[in-house]
Amino acid sequence: MTSSSVRVSIGRVDGRITHRRDDILAVEEPLEIRVGSKSLSVTMRTPGDDIELAAGFLFAEGIISSASHIRGITTPEANIVVVELSRNATTKEPRSQRSFMMTSACGLCGKMSLESLAATPCPVLSSTDLRIDSDLLHRLPQQLRRRQDLFETTGGLHAAALFSASGELECLREDIGRHNAVDKLIGHALLRSYTPLRNSLVLVSGRASFELVQKASMAGIPMLAAVGAPSSLAVSTADRCGMTLIGFLRNGGFNIYSGPGCIVGLENINEASD
Repeated sequence: MTSSSVRVSIGRVDGRITHRRDDILAVEEPLEIRVGSKSLSVTMRTPGDDIELAAGFLFAEGIISSASHIRGITTPEANIVVVELSRNATTKEPRSQRSFMMTSACGLCGKMSLESLAATPCPVLSSTDLRIDSDLLHRLPQQLRRRQDLFETTGGLHAAALFSASGELECLREDIGRHNAVDKLIGHALLRSYTPLRNSLVLVSGRASFELVQKASMAGIPMLAAVGAPSSLAVSTADRCGMTLIGFLRNGGFNIYSGPGCIVGLENINEASD
């Protein structure tokens, strides 16, 4: 199994003084995802939880809709995952065709056309009983940070974490690509038949892009929170899907960009106009 990090020798500069030292880097390698004998995609990722990544990718792309569609997943050699589908699986061809290569920085960079991007599935979410107290939300980034083991040693990985309504950290995945971290998280839930995740929220360590909202909506997740900023397309997509989208969740504050109904414990102060 390929390691998620590697030790390298570097030249360190402090002021004008240089000296040799070791540094630990996050590994970035290609992963080929095959369905049977067909090569479906190659994505640049940090090795680890590759089976979850493949399952989550197929699910988020709408190629499969249930764990029962997967007969088996194997890693016959390094950097290759082969997914065998059940004979009775009613699978869907991906509506958003990808080119052969995706970088770790962008899961949508391989979209072949504007039409395929527009066809990316973003279902309207079912109603949810999820209610999260604002005080609890403020505590989640610290929980996320404490569990980012690879980031602690490399400083170079994104994280995605699944939390319960009570603030319990249910699962955390790290990857050099934020979309891969979310695919791993969703794949973990899918393979354990936890989806749809109607009573959970996802927190990501960076910004909230369209693709993260799209993946969360496919898994039925009613709330996506980000330590960083959302994009305009992420906000409009979350609003259309009926998802609560939070940005800049840090330092005791956050912004609500869509779907405030899931958040409780807020006080609305209206400033009187002169």
